[in-house]
Amino acid sequence: MANFVDFFQKGKTFRPKKKFDPGTLRHSLHKHAEASLNSGINLRDVVKLPPGENFNDWLAVHVVDFFNRINLIYGTVSDFCLEETCPTMSGGPKFEYLWADGVKYKKPTQLPASKYVSLLMDWVEAQINNEDIFPVKVDVPFPKNFIPTCKKILTRLFRVFVHVYIHHFDKLVSIGAEAHVNTCYKHFYYFVTQFDIISQKEFEPLK
Repeated sequence: MANFVDFFQKGKTFRPKKKFDPGTLRHSLHKHAEASLNSGINLRDVVKLPPGENFNDWLAVHVVDFFNRINLIYGTVSDFCLEETCPTMSGGPKFEYLWADGVKYKKPTQLPASKYVSLLMDWVEAQINNEDIFPVKVDVPFPKNFIPTCKKILTRLFRVFVHVYIHHFDKLVSIGAEAHVNTCYKHFYYFVTQFDIISQKEFEPLK
């Protein structure tokens, strides 16, 4: 039986992994965060802004990192998240997420979970690749809409966590992934609560 290690080693992600260019500040911050995460340091301490570093750079690194990690997590259950099994993007019986992007979907629209996540990942990737929002050069300042955009990205990515936990947890258990996903979730939770990035109401489905 395939286990989570197999998925991880094969790099099964829902979308191509995003990377930072070696030698850049954000690559260094990414390595710093990764090393801290792997060192066994308390996750509450791992997410704190390193002394002397810029918060926007720290936020950018984590947005990309969480995008990659949630890609991987959803990739492990995507074969089971079908239109027949998940006709709506829900987080249990009381919570449903509607999709709107202001372009093709101008009004909040009910979609199957797989379609919602696919559109979500496309949208996040477009934001991350937009250098007007995520500047790649150190001498280019972050725009005024950077933090609001990151808050929206992380709020939407969190909903993938919610859906996977509530509707596909048995699959995570069957491939031995629950411990890894729990760690990823804790890392995410401590980061967004440390900097007050996500509204508390978003956490209600998992309480």
